[in-house]
Amino acid sequence: MTHLTAVTDATFDQTVLSADKTTIVEFWAPWCGPCRALSPILERLAEEHADTITILKINADENLKSAMEYHAMSLPVMKVFQGGEVVKTIVGAKPKPALEFELAPYLT
Repeated sequence: MTHLTAVTDATFDQTVLSADKTTIVEFWAPWCGPCRALSPILERLAEEHADTITILKINADENLKSAMEYHAMSLPVMKVFQGGEVVKTIVGAKPKPALEFELAPYLT
C-alpha cells in the first residue's frame, strides 16, 4: 500500500496550489482516531486513481497556517483542489464507497 505524501505550510503552495491535476488534501492530527481510520482508505484511493488525482496529507497541529486558511476546524477534513482553488470539502471519516461517491466527479 502506498503511503500518502505529507505537505507542510512551507510546501503547500508549490505542491497543492500549483499542481497540474486534481489534488485532495487530508487535514489530520496524530491524536485523531477517525483520521487514522481514514488513512488506509485514502491510500487505496490514491493507488487506484493515481492517473487522475493526487492525495496528500497535512498535519493540522503542526501546520496551523494552512489549517486556519482552509478552515480545517474538524478533523479529518479533506479539501479537493483544482487549479489552485478548493472545489469541494468533505468533513469526517467515511467508508470507501461513500468517499468514492462524493469524489466521483474528480476520479475520472
